[in-house]
Amino acid sequence: MRKLLLTAAIFFQLTSIGSASSYEYGNVESIDMNLKDHEMAVTYLGLGDGEATLIQGSNGENILVNTGGEETIDELREVLKTYGVKEISTLIITNTQNFFLDQLTQIVSKYKVKQLIATTEITREITNSFKDVKVIPWVEGTNQVLFPDLSAEVLYAGKETNEGIDFTLQFFKHRLFLMTSSSQQVEEKLLNKNLDDVTIFKVPNWAKEDSLSERLIQHVNPQISILFESEQYQPDPDIIYDLQDTWSEVFFTKKHGTITIKFTENNYEVFTFPVEKEDYS
Repeated sequence: MRKLLLTAAIFFQLTSIGSASSYEYGNVESIDMNLKDHEMAVTYLGLGDGEATLIQGSNGENILVNTGGEETIDELREVLKTYGVKEISTLIITNTQNFFLDQLTQIVSKYKVKQLIATTEITREITNSFKDVKVIPWVEGTNQVLFPDLSAEVLYAGKETNEGIDFTLQFFKHRLFLMTSSSQQVEEKLLNKNLDDVTIFKVPNWAKEDSLSERLIQHVNPQISILFESEQYQPDPDIIYDLQDTWSEVFFTKKHGTITIKFTENNYEVFTFPVEKEDYS
């Protein structure tokens, strides 16, 4: 398992644009994002395997995108506890590779999930599995307000292998692109989309070989790129080079641990929290 390395609850006061800080101290029980009106925090969780992204609004709502690897449920709970998450308003599952029914059931129950968003295939499978949970399929072209000041737009929703929901989040001037799919079909689709204002880019499919073309990387041209850790796949050095060649700052959960980005209307600041592997009793 992995545990955040911190010494005390951290209260963020941010003023600069695009700066980064790293914290590596002793263990802490909680992190208070100290979100004010018109602020948001997005945290890419440094689990031992798989993708999980936590989005927190100033209204107290928590959104979770994916739930990590199949064996990382205890790590996920620990990190959510550290970030003070007791309830999750919306849970988004982007593709079948991130869909583990038993894990999903535990999270829906423990965190009192109100709304579950997924591909049409997944929603069809789980529609009758959860009581008192609104199940919503996202398809290409879907637009939805997730909480005040934050809206989502689905750019692509594929059904083939290595495809899923590819969507952007808009928060004032900031645009976050959470890409899931990697195929020639999705690239052709995305190359015709306006993506030149992407602030944060979540790279698809662990940046494994042939998962992302140089042409699409240049088209997106993100300020920051995020790569999650996989037990099965290693990132392609050529993709890393292409990202860096666009002057994108690349963060790896395997190297940097949990990565939190706090946004105000005009600015953002990046914090990294290194982790150490540790078994929870």
